[in-house]
Amino acid sequence: MEVTEVRVFPVDEEKLKAYVTITFDDCFVVRDLKVINGNNGLFVAMPSKKRKDGTFKDTAHPLNNETREIIESKVLEEYRRETERATPIRF
Repeated sequence: MEVTEVRVFPVDEEKLKAYVTITFDDCFVVRDLKVINGNNGLFVAMPSKKRKDGTFKDTAHPLNNETREIIESKVLEEYRRETERATPIRF
């Protein structure tokens, strides 16, 4: 399985930094991943749904650490690229 596209949609909030759509093998899309600024830096949160009891449950997530690391590295790489593009250079 290969990550073939990552689309980043930055937002201007304190902790939530972006929404992300990721495509695998040009044939499977997962939307609403989030880039979060946590206590130990940036991390990627999987899409989730609020349950009746107020807790959240992931609607899609990797089943092992290797896949999670691949997704997180690709998403954060593209997030950094996108934020660098959006930041104007000042002289």
